[in-house]
Amino acid sequence: MLKVIAACGNGMGSSQMIKMKISKVFKKLGVDVQVDHNSVGAATSMASNYDAVFVSANFVDQFKNAAAKGTKIVGLKNLLSEQEIEEKIVEAGLDK
Repeated sequence: MLKVIAACGNGMGSSQMIKMKISKVFKKLGVDVQVDHNSVGAATSMASNYDAVFVSANFVDQFKNAAAKGTKIVGLKNLLSEQEIEEKIVEAGLDK
């Protein structure tokens, strides 16, 4: 099972919405996934425990340490675009 976390800049509200979109796309792709959500601040400290982090493109640089340990950091321009989420999942190889 793939473990991913959705992170947003301010807190839990928008990350919960992102989590639902990500879950929907992974389900469509037939990928068994556990999706958690948190603020960017909290997610940076736990990101290396996940296979992937979904975050606004503005915050990608804050996850350099996790990326160095093998976590895929997926930067999104439109956090609620299922099309963009699906494209990024495929691009990162998370659809297998």
